[in-house]
Formats: sequence, structure tokens, C-alpha cells
Amino acid sequence: MSKRKIIIEPDPILRKRSEPIEKVDSQVRKLLDDMIETMYEAPGIGLAAVQVGILKRVIVIDISKDEKKDPLFLINPKIIFKSKNKSVHEEGCLSIPGYFAEIERPSECHLEYLDYNGKSKKIKAKGLLSTCIQHEIDHLNGTLFIDYLSKLKKDMIIKKLVKHKKEIKKSIL
Repeated sequence: MSKRKIIIEPDPILRKRSEPIEKVDSQVRKLLDDMIETMYEAPGIGLAAVQVGILKRVIVIDISKDEKKDPLFLINPKIIFKSKNKSVHEEGCLSIPGYFAEIERPSECHLEYLDYNGKSKKIKAKGLLSTCIQHEIDHLNGTLFIDYLSKLKKDMIIKKLVKHKKEIKKSIL
């Protein structure tokens, strides 16, 4: 396993649609292993492959809050149901460091996906897991949580991220 670099907004790749995985093989599992290590080290609770520069429909999630890790590997995830009931969670993003906002989403979703070994699975998610799944699938479709904010708030965050990126580049020799 090796840690990968997380891409920070604004970057055009974060706005691109990811492609499905044709076959779950050792290369895909290596990507999953690298992504979970990257996510844990960041630290975060979800990471989409596009966030490490790979335009494939792959997500890793772990919402466990204790020492015991409980990773979820989602390949080609597809939401097949979203509840009409809504819930609000404060969301952040590893590609938008330091910024958080309360986002309203369906409180429950049902999902079809392939697991780490390529087996077809279904899951019914509620609460934080549902929010996390929807957030990460948005990434696969080129959408970020800030896209749910007003244009003014979104533009302000992007402007600060651009300034921060320039400052980082100046300090690297």
C-alpha cells in the first residue's frame, strides 16, 4: 500500500465524470488499498478515486469512530433508491480542506455495487453512512458538496482555496 496525493479544488479533474470499472483485478484492489490508507491518514471518512486523480467509479468509506476499522469498498456504486425524507449533516471534503457546511440530502439510500473481490452487493444506508455514500457518488459525477451552497458562498470558498494553493507553491523550493 502507498499513500496517494489528494487533489484540491479547484482542479478540473474533480469536475469530470468517472468511468466504470470493467473488471475487479489486482490493480483495482491495489487502488482500493492505496485509497483507504490515504483516507485514514488524511484523516477522512470517505474518498473517491477521482480525488486521487483516477477517473474510475471507486469509493472507500469508513464511518467507524473507534479503533476498530470497518472499511467499505464500493466499485461501480449505483443508488437505486433515495428516501423522500431529508436529513442535514455537516459535510467536509478532503479536496476542500478546512471548509464545512450543513448539506441537506435524502436521509436513506439503497445501493448496488461490487465489493473488494468483485462480488455484487446491495446495502441499505441511513444517517451518516447514507450522507457519505451520496457525497462520494457525487464526486464520481463531478459534483462537490460546495455545489449545494449559494453561488456567493461557493465562490468565496474557491477563491480562498486558490489563494491557499498559490501560497503553498510559493513556499516550495
